[in-house]
Amino acid sequence: TNIGTGMRASVHIALPKLCADGTERKAKEIAKTLGLSVRGKGGEHTPIGKDGTVDISPSARFCISEAEIVTALYQGISKLKAAEEAEGGGGGAVSNEDKVAQLVGLKSKYANNIAVQTFDVDYYRSLAPELQTRFLKCLDSGRENPDSNMGCYANQPDDYETFRPFFEKALERYHKVDLKVKKHTNDWNFAGVAGLPADGVLDLSKLGLPPLSMRVRTGRNLNRFPLPASMTREDRVKLEQEMGAVFDQLIADPQFGGQYVSITPGHAKHIDDKAYQELVDSNIMFKDMSADPYLKSSGISGDWPYGRGCYMSADKGFNIWVGEEDHLRIMCMQKGVLLNAVFDRLKAAVDVVESKIEGGCARHPDFGVVTSCPTNIGTGMRASVHIALPKLCADGTERKAKEIAKTLGLSVRGKGGEHTPIGKDGTVDISPSARFCISEAEIVTALYQGISKLKAAEEAEGGGGGAVSNEDKVAQLVGLKSKYANNIAVQTFDVDYYRSLAPELQTRFLKCLDSGRENPD
Repeated sequence: TNIGTGMRASVHIALPKLCADGTERKAKEIAKTLGLSVRGKGGEHTPIGKDGTVDISPSARFCISEAEIVTALYQGISKLKAAEEAEGGGGGAVSNEDKVAQLVGLKSKYANNIAVQTFDVDYYRSLAPELQTRFLKCLDSGRENPDSNMGCYANQPDDYETFRPFFEKALERYHKVDLKVKKHTNDWNFAGVAGLPADGVLDLSKLGLPPLSMRVRTGRNLNRFPLPASMTREDRVKLEQEMGAVFDQLIADPQFGGQYVSITPGHAKHIDDKAYQELVDSNIMFKDMSADPYLKSSGISGDWPYGRGCYMSADKGFNIWVGEEDHLRIMCMQKGVLLNAVFDRLKAAVDVVESKIEGGCARHPDFGVVTSCPTNIGTGMRASVHIALPKLCADGTERKAKEIAKTLGLSVRGKGGEHTPIGKDGTVDISPSARFCISEAEIVTALYQGISKLKAAEEAEGGGGGAVSNEDKVAQLVGLKSKYANNIAVQTFDVDYYRSLAPELQTRFLKCLDSGRENPD
């Protein structure tokens, strides 16, 4: 991508009118026609400045001279400045009809964007005008970030019912269920769960494992407030203030104790940036959401850092995030061998918290616990452990572990979460993928069964571990062609060309494609 000049020339420029909606979306649309790239002040996937400052640069690097690149930047700045001056004072707002046209236009290009593919113009037209606007807002993230997988967020506690024809289809697509014959049921009781050991104890030591880092979390949203995507700053601050009374009761209870900390400016429990970052680095507090383009487009990360904080029990084993993707993220974690222990503690904590919330938490009669993102609806639960798989991860990645885990209904990621590295000893985070049309007890049991099978695969792995043969690489590249149309290396790979190379060049050539083969997105 950088060959030729290897050059990137950029400036930071304030475009307050084009960025009046708090994003660089409109600036990007105009800049693209000028051959310019636009991104946040800190680089790709970082936020724009509060005054609308963005980083712009010519996109071209190849078959263009260094002098032409800098001249193109100058010309682009001139034209972008003219577009900024021509923009109406209201700036940036996209009409409903423009949104509809954009969604329709994306259908042929983004087959994996569930919101885009589920959007139906006739259904949209059938809604009352005020519901049309509200409905389209649910799809803003997927429309502005068409590489999304889900592409939509609920904005109000009743959105899943109000817009049921859309959300039902989207849920069926993502969770691969038929909601005409199945509905979600919440159940924390292990009685009758398939695969449960006879004594009902999910003991990892019986699998020959040492104490592991275990974490179980779930999400909750209060009935009396809009969901985070449609909250105002006042809503966010008020919710945090009202939850303060709940946290005071937890702190006074010897079973929990602890403290509450806030990053809301002016809050009585406010902590400074250094203390906040220490909590983030310790995986106790959540990171700055305003840098996430999907949450930003949806409105979920709006008004950062107002209304955000974290309750921590005295032993740091029970935490509640306030103001993240859902109103509350309730989680329990500990190092040990009994999955039941961390699961039971979460159940007790959820019961206590829900009992103290005025108006209760949002639920849908057929879909279960209401969450902002449809991927989490149902249980809102993620149960995970950190486990070392040195043989399966002998190549320094979780690729092979992922391949095996996927067949077991498990997700594998780095120790710090999605898009983070695995541990040096091959430690990865594994969790069941399902959240919906599965009970809470079934999720934790599935984790136990998955750990058992993944451990068996690790033990069966050859000591050399992980090396992929050339023929396996070729088969993988060919298999990816039909699934990843935007992966240029995969689409350009030609088996006949590969076969024409000398053996030592075949190995060298395939290494050039390792990144795209192991990361097909």
